Amino acid sequence: MSKGRIFSGMQPSGRFHLGNYMGALENWIRLQEDYDCIFSIVDLHSLTSSYDDTSKLQDNIREMAIDWLSAGLDPEKNIIFVQSHVKEHAELSLLLGMNTPLGWLERVPTYKDKIANLGEEHMRTYGFLGYPVLMAADILLYKGQYVPVGEDQAPHLELTREMVRRFHQLYHCEIFPEPMPLYSKAKVLPGIDGRKMSKSYGNTIPFGASPEELTAKVKQMTTDPARIKKTDPGHPDVCIVYQFQKVFNTEEASNICERCKAGDIGCVACKKLLAEKMNGMLAGIHAKRQELEKKPDYIKEVLDNGAKRAQVIASKNMEEIKRAMNVL
Repeated sequence: MSKGRIFSGMQPSGRFHLGNYMGALENWIRLQEDYDCIFSIVDLHSLTSSYDDTSKLQDNIREMAIDWLSAGLDPEKNIIFVQSHVKEHAELSLLLGMNTPLGWLERVPTYKDKIANLGEEHMRTYGFLGYPVLMAADILLYKGQYVPVGEDQAPHLELTREMVRRFHQLYHCEIFPEPMPLYSKAKVLPGIDGRKMSKSYGNTIPFGASPEELTAKVKQMTTDPARIKKTDPGHPDVCIVYQFQKVFNTEEASNICERCKAGDIGCVACKKLLAEKMNGMLAGIHAKRQELEKKPDYIKEVLDNGAKRAQVIASKNMEEIKRAMNVL
């Protein structure tokens, strides 16, 4: 029996990386066994910050679909589709935006942070400010009961819950459930330079990396800056390689830690061991990804079928929403 309906999505804003996998997708794969899951490649969301260059958008969508399927998302168990292929997402976003107070949107922490970090002029758009409204529309369109999120995304979801309460108060109805967060204990991977793994920093490890590319990325990882020679005592806690060892090489991590502190294993050998372990763990996913890259018709079929299934739910719910607002 399903425990309830989940909606979640990811932006196709660039190459999917290992941080995305460990932070979200790995959890989705577990959740698909127990919940009624709807997963969307949210291409409209990507336009909120990358509206000025859409040349790679379709390629990014296709690559993300391949990544999801190769990692283990099952199109038989889940609805997997592209957001813009179901027009009701945009329609509900417009309707919700009509009654969402401006102050609610301006106080969202990520809005303030991105304005500060990416430049006020570039981000001062209606779409970027209204990002939380579109996110709420994504969830509420399917009457999603749960949303898998990290704690940093909690303010977005709480805003969605506020919008539900306001909608019910304004239109004297009880249409939507208030979506609840499903917090996951995600494995957080740093970038190869020690900062947060992010495409904007250029410090990611692509999820679909070949064994050769992955090994090259591991070789670039930042290690203990105080360690000059192999025999020097190391400090694993400040070494990015060791952070990855704890995730991908859990059985040997504590032993590697002690050997590093004793100057008994050098950084080159440690990186070689990590690359071998990571390539071994990701070999099955990489092989499946290579197969899917040769089947563009199958990828299109999965997304088209997913959109049709999503459309059935969206159309029915949209009729109920518009009746409540007297705009049908």
